[in-house]
Amino acid sequence: MVSWFRRSPDDAGATRLYGALVAQARAAAFYRDYGVPDSLDGRYEMLALHMVLALRRLKRHGARDGASSLAQALFDAMFADMDRSLREIGVGDLSVGPRVKEMARGLYGRIAAYEAGIADDGAALEQALARNVYGTAPSPPRPTLAALAAYVRAAAERLDAVPARELGATTLPWPAIPALAPSAPGTQAPGAVPAVG
Repeated sequence: MVSWFRRSPDDAGATRLYGALVAQARAAAFYRDYGVPDSLDGRYEMLALHMVLALRRLKRHGARDGASSLAQALFDAMFADMDRSLREIGVGDLSVGPRVKEMARGLYGRIAAYEAGIADDGAALEQALARNVYGTAPSPPRPTLAALAAYVRAAAERLDAVPARELGATTLPWPAIPALAPSAPGTQAPGAVPAVG
């Protein structure tokens, strides 16, 4: 008998990949050293940034090697998690759906902005990071934005080297998060608010 509820290999791969993205997005250095707001918004922004990197990699393969189905399963995993997280922090049932749809629209906008920034050698990526990652915080020093942009470009390059179908089945080769000069501020400590994911 065929089970209509059997999970597909893409679901399992997407769950593993999503977990890896969440773990990297929660790296303490982003909040402690880079001054990313340690709030629901700040953690969402870091997760969205890493989601963009993974979706960009999968999109470059299109339908080849099942990359499109893995990308869809990853997208679904993220927003199932957003739904669950909102409910856990007390958002009412009637508000969860609209909030999740707003987050999905926001992710599409970030995909466009970050992909354009990665492809551009100028300041477009730094501007997108300032607008989104630091949208609810004071603008960080230029060296901080430059270092975060360098991390994003390095991460994109490393993920490009991973075969698309292996993204959900291997340890992702994240680059080291660049150390900042001591004068660059970043005093927030992680863990102050409920975590997304």
